[in-house]
Amino acid sequence: MNKLNTVWLVLSVCLAVSGCTYQNVDKPKKRNIGTADIAFLAFGDGGYHVDYPKIKHLKNPKNKQQFIAAELNDWLEDYRPRAEFDHAPIYVYPGTDIATEQGGAQAVGLAMAQLCKTKACQFAIQLGDNVYPDGADADDGKDDQKRLHDLVYAPLKPLFDVDPNLVVYSALGNHDWKSSRKGVALQTQWMAKQANFYMEEQGYYSYKKGVPGNDVEFFVLDTNMLLAGQTFYEVPLNSDGSEGDEGQAIANGTAELEVHEQHEGPKNGEDLKQLAWLKQGIANSTAKWKLVYGHHILWSIGGTKYSEGHVLRRLLMPTLCKYADGYIAGHEHDLELLTDDCTQYDSGNSQGKLPLIISGAASKMRGKHTPFAQYQARQYPQYDLVWSKSFVWGFSHINLDNEDDQLDVSFYTTARDLSGELQSEAQFSFNKRTQ
Repeated sequence: MNKLNTVWLVLSVCLAVSGCTYQNVDKPKKRNIGTADIAFLAFGDGGYHVDYPKIKHLKNPKNKQQFIAAELNDWLEDYRPRAEFDHAPIYVYPGTDIATEQGGAQAVGLAMAQLCKTKACQFAIQLGDNVYPDGADADDGKDDQKRLHDLVYAPLKPLFDVDPNLVVYSALGNHDWKSSRKGVALQTQWMAKQANFYMEEQGYYSYKKGVPGNDVEFFVLDTNMLLAGQTFYEVPLNSDGSEGDEGQAIANGTAELEVHEQHEGPKNGEDLKQLAWLKQGIANSTAKWKLVYGHHILWSIGGTKYSEGHVLRRLLMPTLCKYADGYIAGHEHDLELLTDDCTQYDSGNSQGKLPLIISGAASKMRGKHTPFAQYQARQYPQYDLVWSKSFVWGFSHINLDNEDDQLDVSFYTTARDLSGELQSEAQFSFNKRTQ
């Protein structure tokens, strides 16, 4: 730990809706994690490895220069600044000149294991997209049980070597749903046989940690199921990074109707049942802390997921603002910390800004869309981007401080050389917001 390149930022979140103050410090909180505290890892989108590439990368192969050129072209097409372009390390398949994106899952697993040798990690939460690119039932001729071992278990083995009893509580993402319902079932059935993993068959569930009076209840969502039950358009950004007008985009043919595969669609009102389950469960929870996590974001700065964010905010924010102490997601392949002040929702119980933690950099990298981030800051007064780190592999560590009643979140990255070197990035603290 003494070799970490540490930049610690502490956010003091005021109970008053009107405000927050920021303080820069050169060291973490003095108090060690207490015996009553609840400490866990949060990571998402870790199920990518070069041995399981997208079929299009093999059918339409590119060499390293062509691959980077295509990445740059996509970057510029999204109206992102040329000066901010970067890309993940490139992997070239042995004996060929076929290039693809290097995966960082093994490096992140090593980095998490390194952290947990010196910092409490009582359990972990996995934020979806556990199996790339097409879920556990991909039509690629590969054995599904080996796929699940290679993509889900193997990257985390260093973590289990540190603590053989550590349990990962998993959520489903859009890539886990990609192939079929059978693929989802294969993953949940595989996890049911693994001592180190837990996910209930229907994909959404709750569980508690800690002791009464100092406990937390987690509500795990299948956000892909929620989105599949909605009809909405993906509207491209304008050249200045602002959101396009949906009506105009529909009229000129640039809006794209989000069409989910038939197997993803809710059956017998599954999505509505999940929303009712969340609202009732979190309202009736007797736990001190209530945290919700799922794969998809509510806000983000990536510039490609904002239509989904609009939909999920409408579905979830009234409940989260009233009852939750935070929402944790993946989906964007970066690290972000944002807040929503909940003023757009009549929560009846608002105690301050809602922390929104994005920790989706466990195997892939994605960049920030700076013009879009600036647009959101201008357009949405309820939204605040607190911190972000793009084009990195990394994860977060969350501690529920039951002495000071604070949620502490720390962000970590690891080197691009696949060494698993642990690099500390930032730490923030939020006052507990619910009663």
